[in-house]
This record gives sequence, structure tokens and C-alpha cells, in this order.
Amino acid sequence: MLDYTMHPLRFLAVLAGFAAAVPARVCAEENVWPVRVAQTDDAGRVVSWQAAGPLIFQQPAERGGTVSGFRPLFAEWQDDLGQLRERNVLYPVFIYRTDGDSYRWSVFQLINRSGNLAAKTTPTTPVYETFDLWPFWFSRDTGDPQGSYRALFPIAGTIKDRFGYDRLKFTLFPFYLRSEKKGTVATSTPWPFLKITRGRQEGFALWPLYGRLEQPGVFERRFYLWPLAWNNTIQPRDADGAPVANGTPRREVGVLPFYTRETAPGFDNANFLWPFFGYTDRTQPNVYHETRYFWPFLVRGEGENRDVRRFGPFYTHSVVKGVEKTWYLWPIYRERREQIGAIDQTQRQVLYFLYRSTEQRSLTSPSAAPAEKQHLWPLFSSWDNGAGRQQLQFPSPLAVFFPDNERVRASWSPLFALYRFDQRAPDDKRHELLWGLFSHRVRPGEREFHVGPLFSMKERADEKRFAIGNGLIAWQRGAPGTRWRFFWFDFPGRSHTLHATSR
Repeated sequence: MLDYTMHPLRFLAVLAGFAAAVPARVCAEENVWPVRVAQTDDAGRVVSWQAAGPLIFQQPAERGGTVSGFRPLFAEWQDDLGQLRERNVLYPVFIYRTDGDSYRWSVFQLINRSGNLAAKTTPTTPVYETFDLWPFWFSRDTGDPQGSYRALFPIAGTIKDRFGYDRLKFTLFPFYLRSEKKGTVATSTPWPFLKITRGRQEGFALWPLYGRLEQPGVFERRFYLWPLAWNNTIQPRDADGAPVANGTPRREVGVLPFYTRETAPGFDNANFLWPFFGYTDRTQPNVYHETRYFWPFLVRGEGENRDVRRFGPFYTHSVVKGVEKTWYLWPIYRERREQIGAIDQTQRQVLYFLYRSTEQRSLTSPSAAPAEKQHLWPLFSSWDNGAGRQQLQFPSPLAVFFPDNERVRASWSPLFALYRFDQRAPDDKRHELLWGLFSHRVRPGEREFHVGPLFSMKERADEKRFAIGNGLIAWQRGAPGTRWRFFWFDFPGRSHTLHATSR
């Protein structure tokens, strides 16, 4: 795999690899397009190959191991030991993942199953199996009734430790729903119209007319004609979440669309004719004042670690906690700038995805070349790690939407790669057209050109070779003389040492 860890600026390269991973050291190419186009290392070992154009392939995976398959129908990831790590079918339709001890598979994230593989081979390992068929069936089997459940929605069932609740129980939903969370039990009959809450919190709601929920010493919330009016009181809490004795509570009141207000120690936020007019005053923990006119169009705010100037949709500029954002003629142009450690990062967008670029510069080495990633949808994607490593693909309709998705890069992006440029170093460049039908590579002391199996040219040091029909007819010139020799059925070995047959 490529090493981008030698400099903080190389962080971008990890995020920006839009194309399939290729090894850093590739010696030569074996081109029998469309049957197979392979890249070999110095020892003649095949490190990556593709066949039938871009359809059948095997290459190094981005996080170690290999990935192979039949694009876009099937792809399989294996680790360095050859053990299965992931298998996809027409990604993202079907996904199977395993770490050797457990597994999970999913169909469009709607049919999901997971389990413990070790339980099938080791009797002492606890059983753990889950199966979901959204939104109808949910089940878990742990071998213990306390942790197991089954639910057929909306008929009846119980769901435990999911969706943010300790337990959910329903019968003929929405006619009956019972939820439990941290000592609070809420019963709705039918949901959401009639709700009674008992336990750590107490409350009653006849939605949408009136509702009350209270936890003594923590909060009290009420609504009237939801969502038009509310009145909430929330007690202050310290950094550990414990209530503060004798503290001034936070108050939240509102009667939409006329008036809303939130007050707390050092904080006052009010809106009139919500959400068009309002202000925010904060004196702790940071000082900040904001005034809003015809929100979200006219906003002016300033304070510690925050400055906002918005004249929408024409111009917006804000600096919040060191992140600077600028819009011109929203949503036409957007620029975002921030510091990530010792990196100054700038992102630019035109119409969100039509053009997008990310540039990173080193703050500790200002003279270093920047790293940059660019997308001009759907024409091309390119990246440059600032240290001589570059790639470009044309066309590139998917990379801008899935910039960090290795599965899209392996299964889908190469299908559109009519042209690819790969520069491993300033003096090591390769051009590829029509998935390897035409390829041209130049590196120190070497040069090669292929038109599939029809014609190839290889040149290194004082040796040259021209071949037609993948070596059926070939000419070679090399040391010690400059005499041309004629070949019949000359197929060089993996050592790439060229031998002339005697006449």
C-alpha cells in the first residue's frame, strides 16, 4: 500500500483516493487486453490485474490484503492471510462482513442478520444472533430469555436495548405502546394521543391538546396545542450532569408564531414573529450578541470565537470556533477554511457538488507544496498529495458523492474510467485509456507503450523491444551490438530478461 504518513500534509491522500488502490512499486505490464491487463513487481509477481475491460479484477485493498471480484456484481475483500473480511453483491444491495469471530450481513439495510461465529464451534461461547426485517420483524437470541426478544410489528412483541430505550413493548400498534428508559415507564393508548408516564419521570399527555412531563429537581415541560405553545423549566446541572442546588433554572416559553424566548444565567434568546425577527445575548461561558432580521436572510452576530455576517442569499461570512465559512450567491459558491492540527485546510464548492476541491497546506512548512483533491462533476476527479503522487480519472460521476467510500471505488468507479493518469513520482507516470487497451508509462531509464496485444514497445537503458501480437513477431535491439534480430513466438519470462532465438 502507498505510504502517506511521512508528513502531516499527506492526510489528504488518505481521504482523497478516488480510484482503485495500486501498489507503489510496479515494474512492468502484461497486456493481453481484453483478456487480461496485469501489473507486475520487480520479481515478476502479479500484484494487480483486470480482465474483460474493467469487469473482472484483483488488486491490493486500501487497508491491507486484496480485493477481487466481478464489477459491479460482486466484490470480496481478504486480509493479508487470505481470510475473508467482506463480501458485497451489487453494492450496496448486499453486504457481508466478518472479523472471524462474528458476522453481519444486510440487504439494503432493510434485512439484517448478525451473529457470533465462535458459538457454532466453541460450546462455551455465548450464543448471539439477531435478525431484522424492517419494519416488520425484530429478533435477538442470546440463549437467555432476559436478553432475547421477538417482535412482529405492528401486531405484538418486545424489543430490548434498541432505539435508545431499555425496552419497547407494543400490541396492535398504535393502539398500545409501552416504553422503558432509565427507570421511566411511558404507556400510550393509543400512541401518540394518550400517554401516561410513571417512575423516575411523571407525566400525562392528551396530544395535541395538552401534555406535561416532570422529573423532580431536573425539569418540568408542558405543551399546549402542540406545537404552538410550550412552557419548560430546566434546572441547571454541573459538568458531571448533577443538579446544581439553588441554581437559576433555564426557562423556555413560546406561542407560535408570535413569540418565543429562552433564558438562563448569562443567556437570553428571543424571537418575534418566529422565525423572522430575534436576538441572542450571551455573557457566559463566552460573550456573544446576535440580531436577526427576516431570518435567515439578514443576521449580524459578534463575540468571542464567533462572528457572523449574513446578507442572504448574496453574501455570508462566519467564523465560529476557528472555522471560517463564506457563501457568495448561495448556493452557487461556498468556501470553508479551518486548521486541523498543523494543517490549514480550505474547501471550495460550486453548486454543492458541481465543483468541489479540498486543499491542505502545512503550517509548520509553509514552503511545502499543498495537497489537493478536486472534482468537476461528472467530468473528472483528481488528487495530488503534494509529494509527487497524483491521480486523475475521466469521467468520474461518483467520487464527489462518495469521497471516502472504498467499496464504491472498488466496485463502481473503475467502470467509468475511460482515462486514468497515475503518477507515483514526478519521473514515474502512467497513462491508461479504455481500461488498458492503450497504456503508456515512463520512469527513469524505462519506457513502455501498449495497444492491447496488438503492439507493444519497451525500452530500458540500451535495450529496446517492439512486438506485434504479444510477441508473435518481435524485434529486439540490445547490448553488446545494435543489430536487429527477428523473433517467432518469443514470450519473455517473468524475469523480463529478453532472449533472442538463434536462426
